[in-house]
Amino acid sequence: MPLTSWRSYLAVCRLGSLSAAAAELGYTQSAVSRQLAALEREVGVLLVERRARGVVPTAAGETFAQHARLVVTAADRALRAARETGSGTAALLAVGATPSASAGLVPAALRRLPAGAGSWTLTTGGSAALEELVAAGELDLAVVTDAPPGLVPDPRLVRHPLGEDAMRVLVPADHPAAGAAGAGLADFADATWVEDDDGSAALLRSAAARAGFAPRIDLAAADLAGKTALVAAGHAVALVPGLLVPALRRDVVAVEVRDAPRRGIFATVAAGPGPLGEPVRVLLAALVSG
Repeated sequence: MPLTSWRSYLAVCRLGSLSAAAAELGYTQSAVSRQLAALEREVGVLLVERRARGVVPTAAGETFAQHARLVVTAADRALRAARETGSGTAALLAVGATPSASAGLVPAALRRLPAGAGSWTLTTGGSAALEELVAAGELDLAVVTDAPPGLVPDPRLVRHPLGEDAMRVLVPADHPAAGAAGAGLADFADATWVEDDDGSAALLRSAAARAGFAPRIDLAAADLAGKTALVAAGHAVALVPGLLVPALRRDVVAVEVRDAPRRGIFATVAAGPGPLGEPVRVLLAALVSG
């Protein structure tokens, strides 16, 4: 499968439009349409659904996109690494992070890399996928969480605890709870909830059970952006990581709740007999120190 088609497909998923993806990539709309059709023939299933207001990925398309993002990022890293090696410039540092850690924690730590440490790339993904990339040598370090289904012991990896992240309840900016203090999860027992993955839904159900209610998760979103959009429009409330707060839209508020579920945050590196490279060591120290 040519990477050109993969890039076009990811652009369509992100922008929700064939014409917008074509404009961004410098292709004609018909060229992007042909690339998607060829990709669907190769995969053997429909990857996108065309609707009146744009294009959305199918369930199979969402699954494919999760893996495609990692593949395209790894390919970009390979190209840059080869070019930098050929030109004698500094080595490339490959970092991974969950979407919430990418919102502020990891970018802030990357600022503390010394001048001359070299360039870096940031890959966003789920904890399990990121750790597999670390074990395979595709990433030098990944910031992950132990949210359900949790982290599986792996002798190939070393996990450095970075602390805990308290989840919050995301509400529209005009919601009565937006300016309230001392809220608890039970205050949202009658609300409609939206979730974007099974792990977050499991965390919500477990915490809600301890608070004495069963949440009505009536809406599903493809990702955090879709989840936030549904909340902003007043259709639901949602459980989101506290780490995500720096990147939130202005039309939503992340409410602190006293009985919020928590998840551990870890910096994962590959296990090995030798010391960590200097850029990785400095980045890890920056993450550990907060």
